[in-house]
Amino acid sequence: MTKNQILAKLVLQDSNYRHFALAHQYKPRTVLQAVDRYVDTNKKPRGILTYKILRDLSKTIGEPVIEGLTELIGDPINDGLEALK
Repeated sequence: MTKNQILAKLVLQDSNYRHFALAHQYKPRTVLQAVDRYVDTNKKPRGILTYKILRDLSKTIGEPVIEGLTELIGDPINDGLEALK
């Protein structure tokens, strides 16, 4: 998926990268950097924040933004925390 395709799907939901970032309590610049760095590449996110941004973006638009994120969309860290409650 390309950056423009992601933006188009956000626009269909009356959103954009900035609105997405603020709605999910991320800094808009951080979201743009994550998208620029990992979308349209074969790289996988290494940092927790970057992973969460791309995961939330995938959930928002309804499809994975990078290859390999399909199996990662479930969040084992937070799912495990929910099991402890």
